[in-house]
Amino acid sequence: MDAGGIRSVTRPDTALPARTASSHTAAWALRPAVAADIETITELRATVMRADLERLGRYDDQRVRQRLRDSFSPRYTSIIMLGRELAGCVTVRPAEGRQWLEHFYLAPHCQGRGLGSAVLRTVLERTDAQGVTVGLNVLRGSGARRLYERHGFVVEAQDAIDVFMMRPPGAMADTKA
Repeated sequence: MDAGGIRSVTRPDTALPARTASSHTAAWALRPAVAADIETITELRATVMRADLERLGRYDDQRVRQRLRDSFSPRYTSIIMLGRELAGCVTVRPAEGRQWLEHFYLAPHCQGRGLGSAVLRTVLERTDAQGVTVGLNVLRGSGARRLYERHGFVVEAQDAIDVFMMRPPGAMADTKA
């Protein structure tokens, strides 16, 4: 793969097409998840979510891992590769008449470089083409909420822990994303 291009390893029922990297991100690709990815993703989730869960008084070393194990579905999950390195993951699964974006985690050293926006744009292009609404939940106070808002998500509901957001098909994203 050349330094400026994106390669996507595809699976017809779930693959998300990757796009050309922006000037802020190195070459990245999405590959289908496999069952053997679960422990790596479990540890990534625990690392990424720890600060927000601790801030909310909700961090439990075992529970943060078990919740991913209980809901992991390789069928709907893509692994984000940055070069040959696993940089994160994203799950998009059908539920409740929409697509649910969940388990979207980037390794800390991959955050803040435009990779999350690039992956999210790719996911949303696919859901827009299908004409479906995308829903998600994010922890209250999480910096990830700003990313979602820049891409057209709006708050639908919230409670003491979670903010539930949705994005109708074709919602305009902030051009500064």
